[in-house]
Amino acid sequence: MGQISKKVSWEIIKKSFLPILIFVLIVIFYIFYSSKLEPRLAPHLQQNIKKYLSTIFVISITFIIQRIVGGIFSWYKENIASKTATRLDDELIPLLRRVSKVIIWIIALLIILPFYGVNISALIATLGVSSLAIALAAQDTIANIIAGFMIMVDRPFRLDDKIKLPSGEIVKVLDIGVRRSRFLSEDKAIIIVPNLELSKSKIVNYTYGEE
Repeated sequence: MGQISKKVSWEIIKKSFLPILIFVLIVIFYIFYSSKLEPRLAPHLQQNIKKYLSTIFVISITFIIQRIVGGIFSWYKENIASKTATRLDDELIPLLRRVSKVIIWIIALLIILPFYGVNISALIATLGVSSLAIALAAQDTIANIIAGFMIMVDRPFRLDDKIKLPSGEIVKVLDIGVRRSRFLSEDKAIIIVPNLELSKSKIVNYTYGEE
């Protein structure tokens, strides 16, 4: 467990070293500015500089968080996902990484905009409506992804297991994908089935019975 923690820490340090260095330099500059330069400037200049420094501060923090999250995903992909029997997590990690990056930068943008007098209430409402519309449009895809997770957790079948599909074919499990799973039939045909259909139906697993 200690070795795993060290690997995670080292991966995070490698990914976030540069953003942290930039952040430290910004803090040093801000301390110097507050003590030496700010008292000599006009109020409107003080306000503008404070606004720009706050923006740079938020951006640097965002980079650090992004790199930390990226380091965690990289470590998981190299040390955990590559050793699991299913490819579901291997395929989901890049998607989750991109989604987390978008979410992090959206939050940063929502923090920065008020510095420039932008009212974000209407923007948040628009984002909420847009997210709902996207979720409704992609509900089948989301349902299949969730079903893929449940298959990975419940393990009604594993790679190379011999099973009977809801449609009646006896097949060998080739791959458990993000949205669909692939099977090899007895006549050497590839059968692709949505994960949602598999999770809602009866699956007969012959391999479990032989163990």
